[in-house]
Amino acid sequence: MNHLSSLYEQLLRLPTSLPGPGYFTDQAKEVVFSMKGAVALICAAASLQSCSSLPSSSSSSSSSNPSSEHHDGQHPSELPYYGLSPPFYPTPVANGTSSSRWSSAYQHALALTSQMTLFELQNLTRGFSGPCVGNTGSIDRLSIPPLCFYDGPSGVRGQELASAFPAGIHLAATWDADLMYRYGRAVGAEYRGKGVNIALGPLAGPLGRVAKGGRNWEGLGSDPYLAGVGMGRIVEGVQGEGVVATAKHFLLNEQEYRRRWGQDAPEGEGHAISANSGDRTLREYVWPFMDALRAGAGAVMCGYNRANHSYVCQNSKLLNGVLKTELGFEGFVVTDWDAQMSGVASVNAGADMVMPRDGFWGEKLMEAVKNGSVAEERLNDMATRVLAAWLYAGQDDGTYPPVGVAPGGQLPDPVDVQADHADLIREIGAAGTVLVKNVNGTLPLTQPKFLCVYGYDAIVKSTPWENPDRYGGGYDVNRGWTTFNGTLITGGGSGSSTPPYVVSPFEALSHRIRKDHGMLRWDFHSSNPSQQYLNADACLVFINAYASEMSDRPALSDAFSDDLVLNIASRCSQTIVIVHSAGIRLVDPWISHPNVTAVLMAGLPGQESGNSLVDILYGDVNPSGRLPYTIAKKESDYGHLLNPSTGQEGGDPFFPEDNFVEGLHIDYRFFDRHRITPRFEFGFGLSYTTFSYSDLEIYVSIAPGVEETMPSLAATRLAEFPDPDTPIVQGGHPDLWETLFMVRCRVGNFGDRYEGREVAQLYVGIPPLNEEKEGWEEEQETPVRQLRGFKRVGPLAPGEEVEAEFELTRRDLSVWDVEMQQWRLRRGRYKIWVGASSRDLRLSGTFEI
Repeated sequence: MNHLSSLYEQLLRLPTSLPGPGYFTDQAKEVVFSMKGAVALICAAASLQSCSSLPSSSSSSSSSNPSSEHHDGQHPSELPYYGLSPPFYPTPVANGTSSSRWSSAYQHALALTSQMTLFELQNLTRGFSGPCVGNTGSIDRLSIPPLCFYDGPSGVRGQELASAFPAGIHLAATWDADLMYRYGRAVGAEYRGKGVNIALGPLAGPLGRVAKGGRNWEGLGSDPYLAGVGMGRIVEGVQGEGVVATAKHFLLNEQEYRRRWGQDAPEGEGHAISANSGDRTLREYVWPFMDALRAGAGAVMCGYNRANHSYVCQNSKLLNGVLKTELGFEGFVVTDWDAQMSGVASVNAGADMVMPRDGFWGEKLMEAVKNGSVAEERLNDMATRVLAAWLYAGQDDGTYPPVGVAPGGQLPDPVDVQADHADLIREIGAAGTVLVKNVNGTLPLTQPKFLCVYGYDAIVKSTPWENPDRYGGGYDVNRGWTTFNGTLITGGGSGSSTPPYVVSPFEALSHRIRKDHGMLRWDFHSSNPSQQYLNADACLVFINAYASEMSDRPALSDAFSDDLVLNIASRCSQTIVIVHSAGIRLVDPWISHPNVTAVLMAGLPGQESGNSLVDILYGDVNPSGRLPYTIAKKESDYGHLLNPSTGQEGGDPFFPEDNFVEGLHIDYRFFDRHRITPRFEFGFGLSYTTFSYSDLEIYVSIAPGVEETMPSLAATRLAEFPDPDTPIVQGGHPDLWETLFMVRCRVGNFGDRYEGREVAQLYVGIPPLNEEKEGWEEEQETPVRQLRGFKRVGPLAPGEEVEAEFELTRRDLSVWDVEMQQWRLRRGRYKIWVGASSRDLRLSGTFEI
């Protein structure tokens, strides 16, 4: 019994020293008493030798990082890590109260589930083999078909006659909410045309915390506000076509290294990385998902990683507490493929569907319901949520197309869903291209007669289809790539696209130069071309930077590409560098070279790549793209946010962890806090013309459509917290979305030659609390400024002016109060800046609350 007592105390003891200063002190003190722990206690009491395969329970939890002894033939104990993610039970039962549309969907769904057997209910909560990457079971007698899930965020992957849209990071670089909506609408139309019920996108996890993150390119930039606008608008567009959108990956999935059990671990064993985040920091990563839910997302995908040492697909704090209670989520939670790590625990923590097979569920789930481990009400809720999302999308009206996808993408009569989407792809491709250097009007080109083209990125890869589902290469070959041997239009992995064709830069330039009766010379492979062309008007150098799911990037630049640029610049006085990149690409080895006179960060533009680029190069489109991340001068400027965590910094490598010690300070906020001068800041981008800002005005929004001008220092009385008596709806408390202030200014084109578009950006400085000046400031301190609005205005002719208007909601001005567990409007003076980037701030003002 002494052994039993010791084990019991370990289960309930909160570690006295946690994985980082200040961590979890804002969390509830309860500790999860897991089934594994209960079994361990029972085995100890009975002295059962058959329990020897359970984790050892002899480790202490008093060290600064909870660690465990390793015992021969056994995994180390996880008991010291219990409770670091607070428990939240039971799972809320959804009822459709968010809107009349959700209510109608739930009435119908409940009418169906009330007629189902236990077997039929579980049939809707698991995957089966089929034509799609994910397939649910069907219930023929109730006319419920199998539901089809398919990748990815930038189009229907691996199928014939489907478009390859720009990647999420490229779309984010447009800073255009309307283009984001149109993108979602077009992607949704292609999914619907292929008979796909649930599209696996959009993506804001990862958010882009780690500079070398392998999947940052799939997301929508390294700022929660920018990513949130993108998530909301894409979901609105996709679901406007009657397709269920899946917001992913929930939550804190910020690196590929050790993202899942056994991956990259010694001898193939060890837990996934644990992203350890305080409660306030957590809400930064939740922010974009709030926008997706408010727009009506019917599904959320939980990821592979752990959060505060609990796998996110069985993390009751995240699923039951944050997603389904705090944010009022009415849809269903689906696991990432093979991400489920438990049976009963994942059900009771809030997961609703497992993919791609039955995982720990299926018949075992029915058995758990029968023996009382899972309440029958919980299984009913799981199936009802799935059906409600399907009904909410309107897919039950008999007009939804049949499934038109297949493994390998080859069907006898494939459905062509491309429509006129190439035009939109070309438009977004140009709109997301960022001009970062342009000396003495190098660009736009003016009917050049002679251009030289260099670099591997100028042409299409010669053998890109070894894997028909992975353009350019699958996981078996692309691990560790820093560049792509061909023009880069998408990254690698499940979020990649498979283009019906690719317009390469060289092809598009050839068509244009022929039109102007000019000539080209080229060398696509040499690092130091020997031939020099003295009569060339300009030399265009094409390089790229690759990234893929399954591995993080080894570097943010490569020597071959940098040497190529320097070699061409050494002999060509007009060297124009074009960089297609899956995220941050450093440029300092050559950016200041006097012969490098123009640089375009051309992102991942999709199938119309060359046409989009030539539109910019020749001035048919004036560049208006802005960086959705910060480009540093050197890798070390990113500090601990450069590399993924190895998970072994002072802890147990079997339980790798990454402490988010920076709090809210990632990307530009990290650079601001540490006073680091970047090479190109977040939000930066040049145009062929110049813009002016003037006449900043701030208004109090008294009621919808009713505003009152306020002096800059006048105090406004507003409740600190949302009304506690107002019911939560999907997306969070309704008060969070109310507009409190309006900010307006004038933006004008004061160039004399080119019309163009400007991206006006609004940043807010939220007043700090007095207590933030003490203690662990990296977790507590509020950033100097945070993006809270943007408008892409224009096109404006020379001399033309327009008003830019920004709405500031309660959420925009609030911080998460870890004690009150609610969004709080702080008392004090708020600062407002409007400008052309996070550091080019033209106008400023203040108001008080």
